[in-house]
Amino acid sequence: MLIEHRGVSPTLGKDVYVAPNAVISGDVTIGEGSAVMFGAVLTAEGGPIRIGRNCVIMETAVLRGAPSAPLTLGDNVLVGPRAYLTGCTVGANAFLATGATVFNQATVGERAEVRINGVVHLKTRLPADAMVPIGWIAVGDPAEILPPDAHDRIWAIQKPLGFPKAVFGVDRPPEGESLMPTIMPRYTRALRRHTGDRRLD
Repeated sequence: MLIEHRGVSPTLGKDVYVAPNAVISGDVTIGEGSAVMFGAVLTAEGGPIRIGRNCVIMETAVLRGAPSAPLTLGDNVLVGPRAYLTGCTVGANAFLATGATVFNQATVGERAEVRINGVVHLKTRLPADAMVPIGWIAVGDPAEILPPDAHDRIWAIQKPLGFPKAVFGVDRPPEGESLMPTIMPRYTRALRRHTGDRRLD
């Protein structure tokens, strides 16, 4: 399903395959020979999405453009089933396995691998040829690659990266106060812009 969002329609290169129940919304450009498989969602709500040539976006993957950064995939990238990418840059020939997550303003270098359920966190720079093992987390610039039970070390690196400011444009509130009353009215207002969408196919 191709959707015009805020007056901008997706652009598909030669020989691109889009499965009948995939959704491509807004300022999304997909390079020649790429494939978007069943149930995948590519939505340029906050920023553009640029997909290179000969990429495969597998079943139920979600790719989102973000206001702070476009989402860009180089050529020959595989994005596995259930992967989630938002506002990030992925270099050519990278492999993102089932359930991989890459957050806002992160960079995955060329030929890097993020294995099953691996995470590349906010503003993290994963170098070329690096590998995030199954279920591990890459965090920081340069990236430290840590097991999921290293929560204290992960948080020590992650907290100063400022997730609320980078993603929602607000400062982290004092300890014991919730972000949600501030961010959710703004977020739902932004998402309601989809009411003006137009289906193209």
